[in-house]
Amino acid sequence: MKTQFISDLRDGQAVTSTFLVRSKEIRTSPRTSRSWLQLDLADRTGTISGKMWDGFEGIVAQFERDDVVKVRARAKLYNDQLELTVENVIPVAEKDYELADFLPHTKQDVEKLYARLNEAVHAAENPWVKTLLVSVVEDASIAPKLKRAPAAMTMHHAYIGGLLEHVVSLIELSRLVASHYPELNRDLLLAGIVLHDIGKIEELSCARGFGYTTEGQLLGHIALGQAIVRRKIEAISDFPRPLAAVIEHLILSHHGSLEFGSPRLPLTREAVALHFLDDLDSKMAAIETTMASDAGIGDWTERNPALRRNLLRTSQYLAEPPSEPASKAASAGIAMHAAAPKGTDGSKP
Repeated sequence: MKTQFISDLRDGQAVTSTFLVRSKEIRTSPRTSRSWLQLDLADRTGTISGKMWDGFEGIVAQFERDDVVKVRARAKLYNDQLELTVENVIPVAEKDYELADFLPHTKQDVEKLYARLNEAVHAAENPWVKTLLVSVVEDASIAPKLKRAPAAMTMHHAYIGGLLEHVVSLIELSRLVASHYPELNRDLLLAGIVLHDIGKIEELSCARGFGYTTEGQLLGHIALGQAIVRRKIEAISDFPRPLAAVIEHLILSHHGSLEFGSPRLPLTREAVALHFLDDLDSKMAAIETTMASDAGIGDWTERNPALRRNLLRTSQYLAEPPSEPASKAASAGIAMHAAAPKGTDGSKP
């Protein structure tokens, strides 16, 4: 069982542990002409860069990207970033490791998340929407993928169970928003939330590391999701075509703009609400991931890829001021009052 995780490593620490190979590349310095093996190594707590300077020529062909390897190395800080100076790399047989050690996972209970999703779906009042959503969520070929899929490769909820966590979070957000804007159709908004990213179960692969399937590369999750939903709609006898059109529109427009990959702009209340809820939840999740990392300088985090900026850790700026200065100020005020002159009316000062 793996005992050393990336989040636990410190400068100068000797490391002998297993990692998932995210990438490998032989690089050569144009200045010195010296070559080295460059690795990106990962486990469920993060990713770390590794450099092997000597003896890699006989090792490099023994493992590939997405293989699990045992690494002997030493951790060191370089340009304020922790990396590994690698001494040896040995491939590890599949029977000798637990894949869960290498893929990040939602901190929430997946089965409880799925139960909350199912409860929301069954609470839909529109019988057509309810039938459609149940047919998707309870499909035996979809449910296991839905429980496992990440919501993205890197930007937000990029871990096992991330898609389900994202969907349930959006359901809870939508209840607050719909109570404030009663003109929103709750069932239609629920359909958009449950279905908008359903194509990611076919777009993304998470067998050993996260990657895109061939269909995912060619079509993307919006087209794949629309196809899944259309098949389900066509399997429901007499499903209303106008309702089908506005539900598919939610999928096609949820990125909000053409430049971000939506084939259509949001053209209904529910589509606009879905876009902004989706954007809010994804960005807050991305910020949480950045804040949880120790990387960065001082009070500032490392660059957040979703927001394309560094973020300030504000906890110390929001701390309650100590009470001692206020007490001292009050005491000083009393003392000054006691020592003040009586005035200029002939009384003693």
